[in-house]
Amino acid sequence: MNIGVLKEAKEETRVAVTPDVVDALKKIGASVIIEKGAGEGSYFSDEDYKKAGATIQSRADILKKSDLVVSIHLADGASLSKIKKGAFYLGMFQPAVNPQVIKKLAAQKVTVLSLDAIARITRAQSMDVLSSQATVAGYKAVLIASNHLTRFFPMLTTAAGTITPASVLIIGAGVAGLQAIASSRRLGAVVDVFDTRPEVKEQVQSLGAKFVEVEGATHSAAAGGYAVEQTEDYKKRQQEAIEKFAAKADVIITTALIPGRKAPIIITKKIVDRMKAGSVVVDLASPNGGNCEYTQHGKVVLTKNGVSIVGHQNLAGSLPSDASRMFAKNVLNYLKLLVKEKKINFDLNDEVIASTTITHEGEIRHKLTLDALGGSKQEGKKPAAKKKA
Repeated sequence: MNIGVLKEAKEETRVAVTPDVVDALKKIGASVIIEKGAGEGSYFSDEDYKKAGATIQSRADILKKSDLVVSIHLADGASLSKIKKGAFYLGMFQPAVNPQVIKKLAAQKVTVLSLDAIARITRAQSMDVLSSQATVAGYKAVLIASNHLTRFFPMLTTAAGTITPASVLIIGAGVAGLQAIASSRRLGAVVDVFDTRPEVKEQVQSLGAKFVEVEGATHSAAAGGYAVEQTEDYKKRQQEAIEKFAAKADVIITTALIPGRKAPIIITKKIVDRMKAGSVVVDLASPNGGNCEYTQHGKVVLTKNGVSIVGHQNLAGSLPSDASRMFAKNVLNYLKLLVKEKKINFDLNDEVIASTTITHEGEIRHKLTLDALGGSKQEGKKPAAKKKA
């Protein structure tokens, strides 16, 4: 079985498979083919891959030979059209955001497996690319905030007097939010946290932050641990509470996302206009439209009242070596489940595999993608439970 690893587009520094997991992939029966220069952005040379037991080939050869193709993002259209019929394509593809591309891959009879759709269950934690990459983003967001902030994070007692610690407000206590809390606390900041899910309160407090509760939040077991769309009444009360805390905050870090939806606006222009001059908003939801009304994706906006709004394009990619290692371990752990006896054992009765299966045998199986396409009759037919390739 051949596993082919593609080089990402030039704006992406990460790579989907790193040299340290090549040997483990070989042990489960795979021959690993790496596109020339795939690891350069993450500081892994072709020679590193060769030493680990992989072979270096062209993209054309990889697409022609691979039973399973791996990349972080969807490749360009010309490359996707050359993935062979019946092959598997694994990565982090945001299928609900790219429904037309997914539709074309389904028509090619390519089985698309997207790890960002994985079930949020304990057994799948080691394969959860959203969590691993959010860890990187949450950490880096705090460092970026400290670079733009006009004052210190920690309390300092000096001969010139005492400097009070910075006040950080974090919206969303998912993986990125929790990492941002931990990093802010390590730098000595005072941290307040908002989240619609009361079950995260204990985690927030264990990291030394204050959990700010707004009563009346909507919850859904079907959301798999994600936040869900809230009522207008709740949003109004949430805005009032956030406005109060934002007025005294030196830094706001927003992480609120709803799967398959545009990021909700939580930090309005009105809130930003009341913030202190020199304060900073780092918007981790920037790729999905942003949680801040002033956010411009990939840019730093300085408002009239002196607030910096950072809409960073790829925070995980700003620490490419470790981010790639974490992503590659997620891929390895998933393939250990998918590959049995040196063959792909495609078992749709397995909750983890079923949750990541976006297309199979010409059918789109992912509900959010179908919704993005306006609904489809493709839901009707269901493929066989198992298939070996």
